[in-house]
Amino acid sequence: MNRLFERTHPWINFSFQLKRLDYTTWMLLGEAESKCEHIAGVPLRPDIAEKMNRIYLSKGIHGTTSIEGNTLSEGEVLARVSGDLPLPPSREYLGREVDNILEICNEIIDDVIAGKPLVLTPERISEFNGRILNGLPLSGEVTPGALRNHSVVVANYRGAPAEDLPFLMDRFCEWIDKDFDPGSARNMGFVVAILRAILAHLYIAWLHPFADGNGRTARLIEFQLLIQAGVPMPAAQLLSNHYNKTRDRYYQVLGSTSQGDFPVQDFIKYAIEGFVDELRDQIDYIREQQMHVTWENFIHDVFRTQETPAKRRQKHLVLDFPPDKQIALNEVRHISPRLAEEYAGKQQKTVSRDINELTSMGLIRRVGSRGRFVRVNRAIISAFLPIRAEVSE
Repeated sequence: MNRLFERTHPWINFSFQLKRLDYTTWMLLGEAESKCEHIAGVPLRPDIAEKMNRIYLSKGIHGTTSIEGNTLSEGEVLARVSGDLPLPPSREYLGREVDNILEICNEIIDDVIAGKPLVLTPERISEFNGRILNGLPLSGEVTPGALRNHSVVVANYRGAPAEDLPFLMDRFCEWIDKDFDPGSARNMGFVVAILRAILAHLYIAWLHPFADGNGRTARLIEFQLLIQAGVPMPAAQLLSNHYNKTRDRYYQVLGSTSQGDFPVQDFIKYAIEGFVDELRDQIDYIREQQMHVTWENFIHDVFRTQETPAKRRQKHLVLDFPPDKQIALNEVRHISPRLAEEYAGKQQKTVSRDINELTSMGLIRRVGSRGRFVRVNRAIISAFLPIRAEVSE
């Protein structure tokens, strides 16, 4: 049966040939799989793991809302996710949008952990859209969760014909489910799953099935498919963060896929490049947390048999010292509340004596003119890392 979209939107053809991906994209896909396995296999202290999950969940929610015009800062979204951002009535709708997406993300995570199948259907996609827009100020032509019955144009792009949307949504879900089944891809399940998530995002953007909230719906679908593929929760938020950081490029590459020879591979490459960059940053964050724990364990071990008041004070000084700062000698006693209490009533020479002792142990270094500043010597634990040559890039 001939349909209008076949004439107006020939790029919506429900096919993609893997041979269109260049070697760089394949290498990045391999790196993404490796880094996701790395992140998934790293044990973190419970409080650090919880903090990391909350930070990256808020980054993803900030990304997917900010790109659509939500003006809450990343810090404000983090506070809202943590339940600590009351807003005045005039701005409450911004927080409501964050709440809506947070609720769906948490539900997806809980359902995946519980082993629920979470099949992508037109009904589920409509539910996402309805819940995203619930309680938000909308124009009169928007019905949350309902396929639009009129034509829409967004930034010079016209969405698929409204009359074809029921057929297109059914065909889209069938295609994503059958042609991109990670379980049937021998030794390439992860790669197929990543491509599935990115292409699902792209097709919802092409179809533009709803009167509002299409981008947010597309990114939630992408998040669900990434979580289902085994991408660790903090990493599953990274694509939304990447799109927001590079929003001009995002819209440029997205727009190009419906022009010329429809270079879908360019959008995939753009997405996976950003995903890998974000994964590298996330691994740096994890490594820093591990180094912090290793440093704490090392200091506790150094002072294990030294329990005098002076030694306990010196241990606390090293543990409480900011890792990347240098501090003037006369400010050392104010590093933390417990140090301020331990140095209360003591003269500056006590501080100097402690600094001299820690310097002789190699745990503190004097820096600046005449050694008036000090910094903690965390580089000492670099000896615990594997030996490797320094290679310039």
